[in-house]
Amino acid sequence: MIILTDVAYVRSGAADLGAATRFATEIVGLELVAPYGDQGDQGVAHLRADHRHHCLALVEGPSGVIASGFTVADSDALEDAETELERSGLTVHRGSAAEARSRRVREFIAFDDPFGNRIELVSQQETVGRPVAFSRAAGITEFGHLCLDAPDVHEAYRFWSTRFNARVSDWIGDAACLMRIDPVHHKLAVFRGDEPGLCHMNFQVATIDDLFRNWHFLSSKNVEIEMGPGRHPQSTAIFLYFLGPEGFTYEYSFGVRRIEDEASWVPRTFDPDEPGSIDMWLGPTTRPITQPQVRSAQPAAIS
Repeated sequence: MIILTDVAYVRSGAADLGAATRFATEIVGLELVAPYGDQGDQGVAHLRADHRHHCLALVEGPSGVIASGFTVADSDALEDAETELERSGLTVHRGSAAEARSRRVREFIAFDDPFGNRIELVSQQETVGRPVAFSRAAGITEFGHLCLDAPDVHEAYRFWSTRFNARVSDWIGDAACLMRIDPVHHKLAVFRGDEPGLCHMNFQVATIDDLFRNWHFLSSKNVEIEMGPGRHPQSTAIFLYFLGPEGFTYEYSFGVRRIEDEASWVPRTFDPDEPGSIDMWLGPTTRPITQPQVRSAQPAAIS
């Protein structure tokens, strides 16, 4: 079994890199990390939210999600993961030194899951010791989770739970599977969608006041609010989903549940059509917009 230790980053293609970067900084509040040295940064904007060098990389090129990254413990774990994935019939690409430098990792591998989502596993993701220089006071504390699309969430769960250490925390019928790789209720979610893609990227904020201040700020900037403020009954998190350039959905949330006692937790199933199953506060709900997966001629080609 491959042990994922955390989420690492999202890499997303931006046809208009300048506009996407301005939104990520001026609206979302992330820090634009200044390039340094020969790091292969041309055409890439690295955005920081926590101890990681970056959690979002915007790559100049065709619009769409390029890859979703997860960390493993070390080089040995990465090598074992590569072997296990190849034995299961997946095509695995080992990243070059230049590709690893752009990701600020020592090494990484890439593969497509059975549904066409590009996944990257990384070893030794770079940490930055200085405080984050946020572009505005959004109250962000960390990159919380990411959500992918797949046509069958139960098949997706079988993939992530048999090859990886993902455990289901809760189901939203056949519409979503919420999975944890540590005590946080979910670091990975899979929503039902016809095509592969990134449903959304989540950032945790420090207080409920931060979330509501962000709501007013986004509204004043005429940013499209997709859903919220509301409260998910599964994770107990108070949420706010909003749409950025290139069809990229961001989420702020506060108060996510932690599952500390593995033995006693029993996954629950919520009917998505039941009032309150998505938002305990009974606000209007809608499906967040998914950024499609970038397609390429080679199944494991890298950007």
